[in-house]
Amino acid sequence: MKLIFTFMLLLAAGIFFQTAGQPARQLVQVIVTPDRADWTYDKGDRAEFQITVLQNNVPLDGIEVNYRINPEKMEDWEEGTVTLKKGVASVKANRFRDAGFLRCHASVEVDGKTYSSYATAGFSPNEIEPTTTVPPDFEQFWKEAKVELAKVPIKPVLTLMPERCTDKVDVYHVRLDNIKGKIYGILCRPKAEGKYPAILHVPGAGIRPYYGDVGNAEKGIITFQIGIHGIPVNLDPDVYDNLRYGALDNYWVTNLDDKNNYYFKRVYLGCVRAVDFIESLDCFNGEDIAVTGGSQGGALSIITAGLDDRIDYLAAFYPALSDLTGYLHGRAGGWPHMFRDGFTNKPEKVETSKYYDVVNFARFVKVPGWYSWGYNDNVCPPTSMHAAFNVINAPKELHFFQETQHWTFPEQREQKDNWLVEKLLK
Repeated sequence: MKLIFTFMLLLAAGIFFQTAGQPARQLVQVIVTPDRADWTYDKGDRAEFQITVLQNNVPLDGIEVNYRINPEKMEDWEEGTVTLKKGVASVKANRFRDAGFLRCHASVEVDGKTYSSYATAGFSPNEIEPTTTVPPDFEQFWKEAKVELAKVPIKPVLTLMPERCTDKVDVYHVRLDNIKGKIYGILCRPKAEGKYPAILHVPGAGIRPYYGDVGNAEKGIITFQIGIHGIPVNLDPDVYDNLRYGALDNYWVTNLDDKNNYYFKRVYLGCVRAVDFIESLDCFNGEDIAVTGGSQGGALSIITAGLDDRIDYLAAFYPALSDLTGYLHGRAGGWPHMFRDGFTNKPEKVETSKYYDVVNFARFVKVPGWYSWGYNDNVCPPTSMHAAFNVINAPKELHFFQETQHWTFPEQREQKDNWLVEKLLK
């Protein structure tokens, strides 16, 4: 049974990295590069983009390239065509006078097929300010919510998963009581007697099963990976598919017009409940808890650290839910881009978003943080992420991998893991 599970886990991991890892290389490569090595300019500068097209690693000559330039997620500033000379062409953009990001898209047609790519130039990104504002009762709202949560007993139910255990780690499926339902996750804890630090893994968007972080548990760290939807995280994949395209479709806008019943209220409090559970474990050292995740999980990492002072470290990849109101001010807002569509821009929805925006939790983060994203992220716009990062008044380090979109290099994840392990096992 353990051998079968290991095979299935490796298969699932393979599928994950095929779909969420670096994109597969195509026959024709379109490479767009800003003319500064760090892709970063001062506001008011003009960026020049070099477009290179290769086939079989050989530059193509005399082919027309279509290009367009726009602030990320916004309308095009300009568009046109240039002709490749020895595989290269250049396009100079107009001056970008605001702090933000400007993107150059390029496409070519070869043998009837279109190939495209883009690159993004940043302009004084450290000067980007949020568009969202803090409601006057923001702190009181979440203080009362946590008091409400504290009245709910944790009632943990741990079910050993022998097929996932190793000689060093025990693995459990966990159920906890939460506000308005349950929270489920996978606990991995070292078998050896002792007191250990902990990592809380918070999830990216979607509905899926989870397998836990056995690797860091084998290093001597308790790991707890949670789902957010109040359903077990060890079910048949069909269950999650049915929910994804059924009852939980677009869950991120459920009850957006009501701050007390918005979908993410139970989610954010569920992260606090997960910390409650870690604190209750007899093998926890009582001192060191880190939280980490990417995208929605990057958002939840910052939110949990801002909401719960028991968190000691956070590591976040490309945080979603950041500066959601950007679109209402003529620039990109964070995933899930709810205010790009005028139908959702009702005042009560906009007001509710302020209680759940990462920016407003980032203001209360007081612990060291490791952050990383790319200028080319096409899901979580870097403008929105900088709006949150720039208000953090705590030790912080931001690691750019400029060319990455909404994915990470293995080296990027290795850096994050090493940082967490160093902090927790110091």
